[in-house]
Amino acid sequence: MTLLSADKRLIIIGLDGVPYSMVKDLSASGTMPNMKALIGEGVFRQMESSIPDISPVAWGSIITGKNPGEHGIYGFMDLVPGTYRLYFPNFSNLHGIPFWNSEQKGKSAVINVPGTYPANQINGVLISGFVAIDLEKAVYPSSLLPELKRLDYRIDVDAEKGHESMELFIDDLNRTLEARISTYRYLWDKEDWGLFMLVFTGTDRLAHFLWGAYEDRDHPYHNTFLQYFNDIDQVIGEIVWRMQPEDSLIVLSDHGFERMDRTVYINYYLRKTGFLNLRRLPTASYDDIDEKTKAFALEPARLHINTIGKYPRGSVRKNDKEAIVRDLTDLFHSLEVDGKRVIKGVYRKEEIYAGPFLDQAPDLVLLANHGFDLKARLQPERLSQSTIFTGKHTQDDAFLLVKSHRYFCIPENPSNCDVFKIVENLR
Repeated sequence: MTLLSADKRLIIIGLDGVPYSMVKDLSASGTMPNMKALIGEGVFRQMESSIPDISPVAWGSIITGKNPGEHGIYGFMDLVPGTYRLYFPNFSNLHGIPFWNSEQKGKSAVINVPGTYPANQINGVLISGFVAIDLEKAVYPSSLLPELKRLDYRIDVDAEKGHESMELFIDDLNRTLEARISTYRYLWDKEDWGLFMLVFTGTDRLAHFLWGAYEDRDHPYHNTFLQYFNDIDQVIGEIVWRMQPEDSLIVLSDHGFERMDRTVYINYYLRKTGFLNLRRLPTASYDDIDEKTKAFALEPARLHINTIGKYPRGSVRKNDKEAIVRDLTDLFHSLEVDGKRVIKGVYRKEEIYAGPFLDQAPDLVLLANHGFDLKARLQPERLSQSTIFTGKHTQDDAFLLVKSHRYFCIPENPSNCDVFKIVENLR
């Protein structure tokens, strides 16, 4: 445990998907000199993310201090209870009080935290992060909308442009960053806040498309990649310069990143091994699950046993679930692609979750080995393939950096659930 010491205002900067290892590398190489200075002045830790290591689950745990069994968010999409019908959980489905509402400790300005759509009423300002459908419902108070439109504010990078043209994608990435910076500056000066939170999600989008450009110095977009992170670092430096001596600062990511070689389709594997049966192919609907199905997967790799009484065409009796869980565990531990073991870990829900929403949790969750990205789409006609993406999420390489003058304890091996308590101690 490390003792630190701050007072009064707290600033939190989120770098979505940025791994601890990359921050160390770019700080040492001169791309992120302001982060290098902060690492020397504060406490810098590698942090564990959620399982699965995706943004709505991870940020839900960061802002509430609760694991998914308590806050109820397990992925970008889930099934309406008692059906095979998908819905997209949003901020209203998150159980737990975000730290900006905890005990109403003064005003907050919160910008671009994933999973906070639609924006609800807070003591201050909230601009939702992705997935946000309508800017008008992503902003509280609504009186802020005209200014955001004037600033050309964008909720997220248009990732579709990355499939059309990398130049178009990079242009949109930079325009989105410019608008985010302009908005932070506007709210920093306009609002009387005690907590200021700003998340950059372009870091995640860039890493998905161009992780290869980070690793390969000869890549045509290598310098573009480094420049983007240098731009982020300059904003961090500007924020540090704007801070008052008694302010505290947290910089963190929600999960890590690494190179991606192959996408592996979990539901395809379940179909080929007889665990999943569909009434028609091709299909994109879980309503096509038939009575012979023993298990199916939701994105990215959440396995649900097709239990009688829980699902409309459930086929597995409760007394038989344990045997199915063991069979699936053995099945995925043995899965190989190109002679390489695909699965790093198979976790039962009771091992990683606890709380009142445990019954809604997947029965098993898979974590991938290095280079493999797991997906649960129903329609693929092959087990694995390469894609346009060159980077994928990791669970064990997020980061946490704290700079403060107030004494408190930081765990040596923090998880994203620990952030809430650190925030509470600094406010």
